[in-house]
Amino acid sequence: MLLENISGAEDVRKLSLKEQKILAKEVRRFIIEKMSDNGGHLASNLGVVELTIALFHTLNLPKDKIVWDVGHQCYTHKILSGRRDDFALLRKYKGISGFPKRDESPYDCFNTGHSSTSISAALGIAEGRDILGEDYTVLAVIGDGALTGGMAYEALNNASKMKKNFIIILNDNEMSIAKNVGGMSTYLNGIRSNKGYTRFKENLASGLGKIPVVGNHLVERLKNTKNSIKQLLVPGMLFENMGLTYLGPVDGHNLHALEQVIHEAKRIDHAVLVHVVTKKGKGYAPAEKNPSAFHGVGPFHIATGKSKKESSEKSYTDIFSESLIKEGKENKKIVAITAAMPDGTGLDKFEKLFPKRFFDVGIAEAHAVTSAAGLASAGLKPVFAVYSSFLQRAYDQLVHDVCLQKLPVVFAIDRAGLVGADGETHQGIFDISYLRSIPNMTVMAPKNARELTEMLHFALQFQGPIAIRYPRGTAYRGFSEKQEPIEYGKAEILIEESKKREETQTVEKTEQTTERTAEQTAEDREKKTGKIALLALGSMVSTGEHIVEKMAKKGVNLSLVNARFAKPIDTEMLDKLSEKGYRKILTLEEGVRSGGFGEAVLSYMEAHHKDIFVENITLPDAYVEHGDVSTLRKMLRIDSDSIIEELEKKGFFVIY
Repeated sequence: MLLENISGAEDVRKLSLKEQKILAKEVRRFIIEKMSDNGGHLASNLGVVELTIALFHTLNLPKDKIVWDVGHQCYTHKILSGRRDDFALLRKYKGISGFPKRDESPYDCFNTGHSSTSISAALGIAEGRDILGEDYTVLAVIGDGALTGGMAYEALNNASKMKKNFIIILNDNEMSIAKNVGGMSTYLNGIRSNKGYTRFKENLASGLGKIPVVGNHLVERLKNTKNSIKQLLVPGMLFENMGLTYLGPVDGHNLHALEQVIHEAKRIDHAVLVHVVTKKGKGYAPAEKNPSAFHGVGPFHIATGKSKKESSEKSYTDIFSESLIKEGKENKKIVAITAAMPDGTGLDKFEKLFPKRFFDVGIAEAHAVTSAAGLASAGLKPVFAVYSSFLQRAYDQLVHDVCLQKLPVVFAIDRAGLVGADGETHQGIFDISYLRSIPNMTVMAPKNARELTEMLHFALQFQGPIAIRYPRGTAYRGFSEKQEPIEYGKAEILIEESKKREETQTVEKTEQTTERTAEQTAEDREKKTGKIALLALGSMVSTGEHIVEKMAKKGVNLSLVNARFAKPIDTEMLDKLSEKGYRKILTLEEGVRSGGFGEAVLSYMEAHHKDIFVENITLPDAYVEHGDVSTLRKMLRIDSDSIIEELEKKGFFVIY
């Protein structure tokens, strides 16, 4: 196999065109086999195999720099740069990342993970190159879906000022995560189907150039009128009008054509955009047929494309989807918004039933939030379903366009908390903190599937900005029978220590033959420790339940409170706990410490109940690497066993 002999760009540069084609087949087979075992981003990576090989063959990597937009199409890049053997641990704890990482390889010049950033980053690198007087090629690869993000246009606007070579490759696969929408998609479709301008320009220049003296003069004169010709033959000529030289479209699976156009682009002394047309999922029929379904995959059967881990249990996303459809049938003012993630957020089903009340704005979270604000101001009830880490991209719009005006926008925040294999750029661990910082914002988190349904109903009646955060994965079913009506800012007691003790006493009284009764034992313990309450938010309620059960076996009875609201916190509940003799409170949340729910509880208790000790269990104020969620929870010590171990070391359960 050729692939076994590739450990860097110097090996790729030695290959003939025929060998490169063989290498492309081997790389595709390798990616499909590895993704079928471990999961990962499949369709996007299969689409750029030839493009990546062409870049490695024509560029002087790693001296030259490639910035991959989002970065979920970098597998071939990693394979060719000497990390093929590391793919057994791709996206696993302590293994290589599924995205470019600067500390992983000199071939990765910039960390990416979110969309529409590559041109800005690459432009900065190119400008740094020029200021320092260095000489290397800088190239940004951006997908057509990423061009729906406004940041890309801000970068294009500045790229036009470049006086030295700077290359942008537009990887046009007609599909971002969901099918592209809007004017940019229509524009690119027009360019794909119109080769008239390119052919006309080549033939005209060639023919006139053969006419002695007069011919060359005419070619120069025609350069002054080229914009008129372009406007006539190519729709819009958006990129040329912005000051960039446009090359393409080029077949993104034709290695010879790709290498020719890259060499041509390198000769241009300013910013140039190379339009490359590729097919997402190329070489694997199930992914070609349904690239959206094969964007991010778990382990699957290669022959059929079907998942190896089919689950009949519903996820929080499923529950949200079903609940929103039910609400949508009863209230025609409800509208749904997604930023290119209808399948991932569960809005695809809503779209099928209510197409006129569904808006896919593309990869444009900032626009989505302000658009939702506009819909709310017009009298509708917008629900923006979005992953936690992607909502970060619209913080200013949350502050100024929604919350300042107190507009009733519902934010359905999926993938809140740890999400696992996608790593630092995708962990949803900051939303509690950044949402709590905004005036007029209400933040909720359900303890289980049923409560998510109830919270969505509550949110749709609420007259103000409100967010519901819920985790990725199977919806928790515990405490389904315990469901007090949701009231604004009110928590609920799930397990009360005194009632738990009474139940324990009933059993012990029938069995105990010792002189001391269970009641005396419990009273003695209470005198030593005071009562202890666990305040758990959202996904941490199940962890709290496990802590209560495990400590009960050790003879320590605890109370468990479902916080429900991260903002506002239930201060009346905190006052009642103090009145009832609780002297220790343990807060549990799957978010960073700074600005979180636990800090809010701690601040209130320090101001009003100084005699009560508060311990916060949170994620550290740090970026969390990739790995499966259960492994990360243990590593971060927010699983029940780790929490108990840490608190017992501190004497939390026995000393007061």
